Amino acid sequence: MKSNFQMKTGNSILLKTLAFLLLTSFVYAQETLYPISKGGKYGYINKAGKEVIATQYEFAAVFTEGLGLVKLGGKKGYIDNTGKIVIATQYDDAFSFKEGLACVKKAGKWAYIDKTGKILFQPNCQYAYSFFDGLARFQLGFKFGFFDKTGKVVIDVKFDVAYEFSEGLARVKVDSKSKWGYIDKTGKMVINSIYDDCFDFREGIANVRVGNEQIGKWGFIDKTGKYAIELQYDKAFYFSDGLALIRIGDFKTGKYGYIDKTGKIVINPQFDGAFNFVEGVACVRSGDARTGMWGYIDKNGKIIINREFAFPVDFKNGMAYVKYGSVKSSQGGYIDKKGNFIWKI
Repeated sequence: MKSNFQMKTGNSILLKTLAFLLLTSFVYAQETLYPISKGGKYGYINKAGKEVIATQYEFAAVFTEGLGLVKLGGKKGYIDNTGKIVIATQYDDAFSFKEGLACVKKAGKWAYIDKTGKILFQPNCQYAYSFFDGLARFQLGFKFGFFDKTGKVVIDVKFDVAYEFSEGLARVKVDSKSKWGYIDKTGKMVINSIYDDCFDFREGIANVRVGNEQIGKWGFIDKTGKYAIELQYDKAFYFSDGLALIRIGDFKTGKYGYIDKTGKIVINPQFDGAFNFVEGVACVRSGDARTGMWGYIDKNGKIIINREFAFPVDFKNGMAYVKYGSVKSSQGGYIDKKGNFIWKI
């Protein structure tokens, strides 16, 4: 007769084995896919560069929340990562899934659907957008408002311009003559409308500008409206991966570098073009915008992938879609973070 210890041990091993198999099957089922285009048709490859969904669509977007938005026969729908159509290509317009819902348009009417294609609600509006932070903006006439996931309007249509919520706040303009400010999810203006330009909150702070585009200065505020980094840059972009891209000098001759959240320059302004850090690397360019080539740096400012690409793009899930060849005559492909091509036309 087996002891209780042996039985418990055996059961434990069995449970761990089953858990491992379930985890493995889940990971496999959720294999990361990347959209490709050949001969005017779209499909998907996996991380090894193998074409796993044939190039057959008129359009294919990046997978989000397990589904890919595709276009076939002039209509949009959704597929799973085996290529099976799970929500029929029937919509005149559609967005990728966000927070479990997708915004779609059919026969002139907007609707929000779940991942089975079931309509959850149909808002009365001219234009609808995806959910962010639990709310979605919509346009009625020339004004914007927000509703929740039941379709209830929680912030009335009273803004001339409004963007998505990010980290609990949204940037808005009350009318065309007003400046930018930030509202909370009740619609209350919690950061006064005093900015000539601004962007969403990222990593706890937002980049803002006071003054016009030619001579105004950029800095960063926290969620109370207090300056976290004083106005001092000729251009500043949002924080990503703990660093923010800034420009010293004008659009034509200025140089781009990077700062940390204290405002300290950690990578000197030296690039003629640059993008934010994503997944630990940033795309940068030296040379004229028409002829200069793009490469990638790490957070020390070291070039880790040579400047040889004609078109800048961020990494996503370990790969980046780049254009190679001349700027005027280029072809595309995916590279890994060592600069090796995984797939190319």
